[in-house]
Amino acid sequence: MPADFVIPLRLDHPRFVLRPLLISDVVKDYDAVMSSAADLSGVFGPDSDWPAPDMSLEQNLIDLGWHHKEFQRRSSFAYTVLDPAEQRCLGCVYIYPSASDTHEADAYCWIRSSHAAALDRELHAVFESWLRSAWPFERVAFPGRRATIVSSTSRLPSP
Repeated sequence: MPADFVIPLRLDHPRFVLRPLLISDVVKDYDAVMSSAADLSGVFGPDSDWPAPDMSLEQNLIDLGWHHKEFQRRSSFAYTVLDPAEQRCLGCVYIYPSASDTHEADAYCWIRSSHAAALDRELHAVFESWLRSAWPFERVAFPGRRATIVSSTSRLPSP
């Protein structure tokens, strides 16, 4: 991430809000994850064991602490997806650096099972558009969604 790039801290949408995932979100996040664990299996690929069916609240706190620290270090970015009143976690979105030479970032998103039918496609479309318009990436992949790479329409000046 370019040192002068200001990381977006919020995205407001009529049906949800995205903001950084913090350790203080542990109870809301844990509820969303564990109520949807069967549907989330493999969201990060076939070799991922997240979420474990017996994941504890404490283990989720450790995971959120890791995400929180990565965000502070500007190495990867996890955002919670909340209802507009910010009372209930609906899911998460993640932006990770890619190990591939074909793109700069891998982007993932999920919605809790109870809201997936109504919001999954919309969240993905909004997330993709946000990555194009508000982030400095030229190429982003959405593993598990589709194999194509999305080119950004915005370009930041080179340092």
